[in-house]
Amino acid sequence: MLQLSKKVEYALIALRHMAMNSHGHVFTAKEIAAKYNISYELLAKVLQKLTKSGVIVSTQGMRGGYSLEKKPDQIQVSYIINVIEEEKTTITECYADGGESCSIFNACTIRKPLGKIQHNLNALFENTTLEQIV
Repeated sequence: MLQLSKKVEYALIALRHMAMNSHGHVFTAKEIAAKYNISYELLAKVLQKLTKSGVIVSTQGMRGGYSLEKKPDQIQVSYIINVIEEEKTTITECYADGGESCSIFNACTIRKPLGKIQHNLNALFENTTLEQIV
């Protein structure tokens, strides 16, 4: 079954936490990791990626941490997935790598139906915002 990676899960957990409590508050990676009992090290790496992409902003110093850069309704789940994942997330290899990676690409009887499913999944992630999962 299609499954999001731990990195994507942690990103969504952290962003949802920030969106639910955002009113000018700055959150530390340690605080979020402790609240949800998740790996601090992995969360810190995820938060760095989200900072580089402009989804969140990092504040340095004694009262530093992370906060949302954009409003929750402006952050698409598909964008988060693409920022966090190094490889494109697809339901089959041929949609990730193209037909060259599949020895039966031209004769495949499930490629087109699975392509429709992939299209629908992509549309669902693109049309879902952080605000909708808060």
